[in-house]
Amino acid sequence: MPLHVPPAPAPALRSVLTALGSPTAVREARTPSLLHTQGPATPELPLPVHVLDGVDASGVPATRLSGWRFLIRCGDRAVAAAETMLTPDGWAFSRFFEGPYIASTERALRQAETMTQPYQPRLLSVPRLYMLTLWLHGDCAADGATGDPAAADLLVPLAPAPPGIAAHRPHQVADLLPVLTHRVTPAPLLSSPA
Repeated sequence: MPLHVPPAPAPALRSVLTALGSPTAVREARTPSLLHTQGPATPELPLPVHVLDGVDASGVPATRLSGWRFLIRCGDRAVAAAETMLTPDGWAFSRFFEGPYIASTERALRQAETMTQPYQPRLLSVPRLYMLTLWLHGDCAADGATGDPAAADLLVPLAPAPPGIAAHRPHQVADLLPVLTHRVTPAPLLSSPA
């Protein structure tokens, strides 16, 4: 079943296209794979990046949109990614980067394409665990920039995943979120004996 990729805001895409056309932005990005590409580099698969801020007492996750991420494709593969952020003046280019999450995102998206249920792909970042997941949202018509993970949505941890969490294994939010919450909740301080 095809994924329903939400449209990125037009100014976000324009900012990435402008950065790709700027030799200075590409040169200063510290992305060797982007510097040494042969042929045109194009931004594809815009995914809204949400950050998990926490979970309330009833177990409902609270997220916020932090930006849009575009995979930068050259030829038949993604060589880097570009991220945008919302500023007081609107959407602006933030940075180019490369690393293991590029190939891992592509792999997770290919894996999601084989599922029978349609999903809207998003990214969910869990900064306190240095973790990024592909969030497969069940409401394909939803605004990709808003909303929180529903219990039946799927989270696919991207590699590298934290120890004890298997990368590229889909988990329902209701199953994985309690594990993540437990890991990011500080342990209570033990009182010292008198």
